[in-house]
Amino acid sequence: MKILLFGKNGQVGWELQRSLSPLGELIALDRSGADGLTGDLNDLADLARTVHAVQPQVIVNAAAYTAVDRAEADVEVAHRINAEAPGVLARAAAQHDALLVHYSTDYVFDGGGTRPWRENDATAPLSVYGRTKREGELAIQAAGCRHLIFRTSWVHAARGGNFARAMLRLAAEREVLKVINDQIGAPTGADLLADVTAHAVHQVMRQDVSAEALGIHHLTAAGETNWFDYACFVLGHAQDKGWALKTSPQQVQSIPSSAYPTRARRPHNSRLDCARLQRTFGLTLPPWQVGVARMLDEIF
Repeated sequence: MKILLFGKNGQVGWELQRSLSPLGELIALDRSGADGLTGDLNDLADLARTVHAVQPQVIVNAAAYTAVDRAEADVEVAHRINAEAPGVLARAAAQHDALLVHYSTDYVFDGGGTRPWRENDATAPLSVYGRTKREGELAIQAAGCRHLIFRTSWVHAARGGNFARAMLRLAAEREVLKVINDQIGAPTGADLLADVTAHAVHQVMRQDVSAEALGIHHLTAAGETNWFDYACFVLGHAQDKGWALKTSPQQVQSIPSSAYPTRARRPHNSRLDCARLQRTFGLTLPPWQVGVARMLDEIF
């Protein structure tokens, strides 16, 4: 099996290099590309040529425009990378009868209510980022290729920038932190996303699952939390490990989203119902605390 991976140096892409490599020949690209192949999702024509040159059986797209606030002003580039590029990959996948794996987000929903979102719930993005990611999903579906789309949330890893690392940095500099308490989701490790991806790809390519296994799946760690409690967990774990911080968990103050305005609106309810994924691929998703603690231990 030949696997073509885009976005190899991102949080998820880095872990995918590890998890996918036992499945076959892995060609992993970043934006700069390699050996005459481009991995730049901003270059649509060369992107298609790369797929045609490699002729993979599996394409995994872990690249995306993820600067949520900047996307509000950088609409054209965000749309090209998040919406148009997945469509290009999907059409190329259809021509080569390849499986396309793509990652999407809780931001495709409006964040209303308290029930975890299911795959067939109506979407209503609040931001340019959410809208372009939803358009990417639709472009893949319209291309008619075999595909797996994993919607996830609150991704973290020991590598790269994320909320937990930001809290550690700020807690080392400040006496008090103020963190939002009314947005609910599940911190999800890039390693978990990569391992589930490899498991699902293996089952699909071996035809161990039916055609109904394809399509959109929600994929997060189990459980839920808010940003305030997440921050307290991170700082508490760091404190237990002897990390030098100026802010203790007791010095973190909870605030509503209205007290911390951002250019792009965030969904308040980012809960995702992962029952379909677990049932389809025979998986049990671990609690979010397990993944966060493991990541922090790796950082320390």
